[in-house]
Amino acid sequence: MSLVGCGTYSGVRERRPAFLPDPAGHGALASAEEEIAKALRHERSQPLDALDDYLDAAMTAEQQLHRDSQDAEARRDYDFAVSRIVEIIRDEHLTPWSKPLKVSGQRGEFELVDKPDPRPEWNPALFEFTPANQFDVRGQYVTERVTRDGIGAPAVAVEREVKTTGRREEFAPSRIFRCITIVAHFEGRRCVLSFEDPLAKETITLDGHTFPLAADFTVPIAVMLQQTDPKKHELSRLLNPEKFAHTAAIERLQPYDPDKAIVLVIHGLMDSQATWTPMINKLRGDPEIRKHYQFWFYSYPSGYPYPYSAAILRHELDALEKLYPARKPMVVIGHSMGGCISRLLLTDSGDQLWMSIFGKPPEQVRLSPHVKEYFMDELFFRHRPEIGRAIFIAAPLRGSDLASGWLGRVGAWLIRVPRLHEQASNEMLAATSIREAELRPKRRSNSVDTLSPKSRFVHAINSIPTTPGIPFHTIIGDRGKGDSPNSSDGFVPYWSSHKDGAESELIIPSNHSAHQSPYAIAEVMRILKLHAK
Repeated sequence: MSLVGCGTYSGVRERRPAFLPDPAGHGALASAEEEIAKALRHERSQPLDALDDYLDAAMTAEQQLHRDSQDAEARRDYDFAVSRIVEIIRDEHLTPWSKPLKVSGQRGEFELVDKPDPRPEWNPALFEFTPANQFDVRGQYVTERVTRDGIGAPAVAVEREVKTTGRREEFAPSRIFRCITIVAHFEGRRCVLSFEDPLAKETITLDGHTFPLAADFTVPIAVMLQQTDPKKHELSRLLNPEKFAHTAAIERLQPYDPDKAIVLVIHGLMDSQATWTPMINKLRGDPEIRKHYQFWFYSYPSGYPYPYSAAILRHELDALEKLYPARKPMVVIGHSMGGCISRLLLTDSGDQLWMSIFGKPPEQVRLSPHVKEYFMDELFFRHRPEIGRAIFIAAPLRGSDLASGWLGRVGAWLIRVPRLHEQASNEMLAATSIREAELRPKRRSNSVDTLSPKSRFVHAINSIPTTPGIPFHTIIGDRGKGDSPNSSDGFVPYWSSHKDGAESELIIPSNHSAHQSPYAIAEVMRILKLHAK
């Protein structure tokens, strides 16, 4: 892997970690460090001999921890040795989870095995494991490395194969990148590797003592961003949404946990799920957030009119309800246009949206069956009962003048309108007398049009209150000017992001990327902890 420039969302470089022995080491500690130093000298030329040395070092360090669980140097030696065991297993294509691996050495033979896990998704044979301490990470979205000190070798588990079928039904990505910590338990000269989830487990028992479970929450996200590179399709998904229709989906970032509430994050215009990296990276470093929440995202081609993207999301939520019916109330966080989509999830439309467009009830409007179904899906909806709270960040709830200005008009004309949308536009115009600026006679409105303050849809939806009983919050940027209510984040003015009835409103010194501001992240953390009570 190569380290790429900071203009990319994430750059990772794999390197050989350094080991600095403790000059004051003695007894068991000195013995473990001697084994590590010996292994480092011949790890590349004699990897299986080095594996034996690392096993000896880890076992010696574990024995010292049994005698003195507070020995920080023994813990460091144990973690380093286990991480190198993991590295050799990867590099030498060893499979101790398929059958016991015999490792010969001068002091006798080790037997290396794994601790079986009944969950199919946790089968180690499906993944390649790389210790987290072998990575340097940086990038536009990876500016802070969030870790937890403790016992074990934090690693990134990358699924060996990309799965093109069956994953949508499970709300799983086509390739899984998992945050994991590997712990070696010694039973004499039998070493049992356990693969632990640091997002689900805070401590681990080792040889009778309880320790914090070591973790690196950043490296798995950084590796995922670099290998999947969501940035490369952001502009294409805006300009040609029909080509990327298959990318509209809810996906989870971790295995589903029925005891944790889902936090569903929704990105904005010309963006992707990657934009949430700074926030998720920071939030997952907090033990209270880890205890109560799991992070999922909804990603979609942002060239679609946002009411249509919201309709797709409702179908995704229907499928989620069937698969996981007993869930804790969900928290939805939307940035920019994602906030507009989120707002529709808190709304009972009745026939108001339909009547605002067509002026007469559905049975009196002449439309082809599939076009009528399209409009019914987009304009008739109820609030989602599974949502317990929403956070709107830099959301143009009442539109943005930029969408109706020259820049917005140029952008709108560049977006390739899907065929169904174009047909719907033609039939709608034939069935009504609408000739608004944003509904050009030759095309159906797209995402830019539906963000215009002049949009008939924007006017109509803001005449409908959100459903009572679902608290929502707003976070608004003012670029540090302190001039609210006349402020703007550079794209969205305060008057558009402000919404009466919000349980809280926070104005922060940020541009439109407010969801990546440390002020917004701290506010989201506060709200999530409030919701968890």
